[in-house]
Amino acid sequence: MIYKTLNFVNFAHGDFVAFAAYIALFANTSGMHLASAFLVAILATIVLGVFMEKVVWLPMRRKNASRTTLIIISIGFALVLRNVIIFIWGGNTRNYDIPVRRGFEFFGATITLNQVLVILAAFLLVFALHCLLSRTKIGKSMRALSDNIDLARISGIDVDRVILRTWVIGLGLAAAGGVLYGLVTAIRPDMGWYLLLPMFAAVILGGIGNPYGTIAGGIVIGLSQELSTAILPTEYKFAVSFVVMTLVLLLKPEGIFGGAK
Repeated sequence: MIYKTLNFVNFAHGDFVAFAAYIALFANTSGMHLASAFLVAILATIVLGVFMEKVVWLPMRRKNASRTTLIIISIGFALVLRNVIIFIWGGNTRNYDIPVRRGFEFFGATITLNQVLVILAAFLLVFALHCLLSRTKIGKSMRALSDNIDLARISGIDVDRVILRTWVIGLGLAAAGGVLYGLVTAIRPDMGWYLLLPMFAAVILGGIGNPYGTIAGGIVIGLSQELSTAILPTEYKFAVSFVVMTLVLLLKPEGIFGGAK
């Protein structure tokens, strides 16, 4: 959503994911229930994103900054945010203060309750995003901007307001993903950086600008990475994303599901 609306790749997206996970960690280890920490993390991430939009991205758009300039700024902010996390919480891996529950067998695989919760939450968020994009005024405005921002402006759409709401929705989803990801893996400062390649692979596989294709691409990439651990060491699973992304770029650059819809 952010790429098609603002027309640049936000390399800080993964670090917003990590930021949300650490905010939830801080709230949870301070005595707050994880459900409340989840909401606090989403709110904090949105506030940071709105601050960046008002202070950085909006002025840059008004100066007609190039796409390259915006990408460089996003990389710089990603590095700053990651090092702020390290400065505050250190570089060691951390975990939420939640009880450890035994898993259960499912077709030969051991699945934990946290993993089930993450899967259900992911489907719920996907459904909510679908409803927002297809049935609400803001969703239709976002799609109009992604198709043609100049035509949307001429049509009377408040472009800056829609962009701000796109940041709110996009970073809210990123924050939710960060907190949920922390339920099934250790939290570390570079977790968002390692998620960038699978993110890009999912977007390219599904078709740039196609939100439904991206969702499907994310499922395919995630399953491919996890299934690859049956024959490859775990540390190589992220290479699967690179292989898939390279093959798609070579064989079908517009993505399996096509471009913007």
